[in-house]
Amino acid sequence: MILKTIFRVLVIIAVLLTVFPFFAADAWYIRMFDYPHVQLTFLTLFIGLFYFFKFEYKNWKDYLFLSALTICLVVQAIKIYPYTPFAPLEVNASTQEDDSLKMYIANVLQKNKEYEKVIEQIKDLEPDLILLTETDKNWVNKINTEFSKNYKYKVEVPLPNTYGMLLYTKYPLENQQVNYLIEDSIPSINAQLNFHDQLIDLHSIHPKPPMPQHAKTSDNRDAEMMLVAKKVLKKEKLPALVMGDFNDVAWSTTTTLFQEVSKLLDVRKGRGFFNTYDANSYVMRWPLDHVFVSEEFRVQQIELLENNGSDHLPIFLELTYEPEHKESQQQENPSSEEMEDANQQMD
Repeated sequence: MILKTIFRVLVIIAVLLTVFPFFAADAWYIRMFDYPHVQLTFLTLFIGLFYFFKFEYKNWKDYLFLSALTICLVVQAIKIYPYTPFAPLEVNASTQEDDSLKMYIANVLQKNKEYEKVIEQIKDLEPDLILLTETDKNWVNKINTEFSKNYKYKVEVPLPNTYGMLLYTKYPLENQQVNYLIEDSIPSINAQLNFHDQLIDLHSIHPKPPMPQHAKTSDNRDAEMMLVAKKVLKKEKLPALVMGDFNDVAWSTTTTLFQEVSKLLDVRKGRGFFNTYDANSYVMRWPLDHVFVSEEFRVQQIELLENNGSDHLPIFLELTYEPEHKESQQQENPSSEEMEDANQQMD
């Protein structure tokens, strides 16, 4: 009887954790439950199977608890299904091998002193574009020493507050801007990448996470994401890439709305979770570092790389530019309701 009571309490906890992310609240203690969704799904499955096979069903309470668990499991599975290999691809596979754009994206962890691990990864992969977040002057010095000759085009924003950002490319950059969209200490980068005479609207962001040591609400993070989404939509005639440490998971309400407003595609969908944080945990890990692309791009390769001393795992992504096939993965325009939601988050 005691064991059954314990599992009934676990059922109630699973139900609450499933419901919390649907609350229209920006407080960190609500938004934090967006993150461990995969873990919660497996926990719910374990509780349900144990309850089903272990206990006898004597009254309506047993059926109520099992029904609640079943509903939770369905809701959770619907959320994570698009990020499994069983789901259809949102960004189709490349149909060509030449002229790919190779990208290396990494939150390097500012206090990380294992510079050589990052440098060796970049040397081995030879990406065309490098984005590093959480970078201070020490990181600028190390990266410039190694790569200044090969990466002539760059935007460097070293900061001591863990929100520094470095962008290096082999292709020319035009109209480079360092913007402070929400807070004067949190930069973002906007530039046009000249990729074989085709301008690509490039955005790099790293907003604050909704955690008490950073921000007590998700307001600023959500507003920055919506601002970037609207900027991309405004210039939708240009192909676009948005990348960085979003401090938000792929399946959250905010990231979903970001995609709907920007009309960008998630390279993860149909391929896997590619969980980047926390690199030091095998259980509590989720996708915080993202690359969203417009319909002109296709994926040739995506890989989660080995630990380089940071608490985030790096991502290596290889894209091909195939505008002739964009109709096959074109997204609908955002609805008036979605635009209103985005404006509310910005306000």
